[in-house]
Amino acid sequence: MGNRRLLPPMQEVVIMNKVSENPLKNRENNHWPLMIVTALFVTLYLVSNIMAVKVIGIFDIFYFDAGTITFPFAYMLGDVLTEVWGFRTSKRVIYLTLVCNILLVVCTQIGVWLPSPHYLAENAAAYNHIFNYVPRIVLGSLAGFLCGELSNAWVMEYIKKKMNGKHLWIRTIGSSAIGYVFDTVPFVLIAFAGVVSTRDLLLMLAFQYFSKLIIEASMGTPLAYLAVRWVRKYVRK
Repeated sequence: MGNRRLLPPMQEVVIMNKVSENPLKNRENNHWPLMIVTALFVTLYLVSNIMAVKVIGIFDIFYFDAGTITFPFAYMLGDVLTEVWGFRTSKRVIYLTLVCNILLVVCTQIGVWLPSPHYLAENAAAYNHIFNYVPRIVLGSLAGFLCGELSNAWVMEYIKKKMNGKHLWIRTIGSSAIGYVFDTVPFVLIAFAGVVSTRDLLLMLAFQYFSKLIIEASMGTPLAYLAVRWVRKYVRK
């Protein structure tokens, strides 16, 4: 203590700022890219579950739920998670998303049970109609989500090791082709069996699988390339 040199207050502040603003240290310890990817991943799954309430029919032949539009982009982010941070981190985010889906069901169901003023009865009926249906949608989604997303992440990392990290597009499309089977089949059967006709159910299964795969290949994979390139600017393995 007796030999310690005391610096003027302004010099101490400057030194502290230099340490806290060290760009290399901040870059290595920067976890916000993972936070952004995780937040978007979870949000897209929640949005897909809510959008899935609406069934879209085209020419009375092609049937799919509206969540099919956003779902492949969630898969794309799952590919980014596995590609950059590995299967272990991806699995943790998948379990986190599972918890968030369950929380969605619990909270929206509480909203159904709570009373509403009589002059808002029409709004309450619309809310109840939608969110009394969501638990079944989410139950199917959870079953498909765990099977599909875990298989997608595992297959992607397996292909990555076999191909020595080359050809990202083969991993994104190949893993999705497997993952969508384990996701689409349980989801459609649990969510819509008994609600739509058998013909429509089969058409929904086929159309959802191939439409997701086409969206993944045409839009999801190019976005995955951009996302991985952007993330790797800030994340060091």
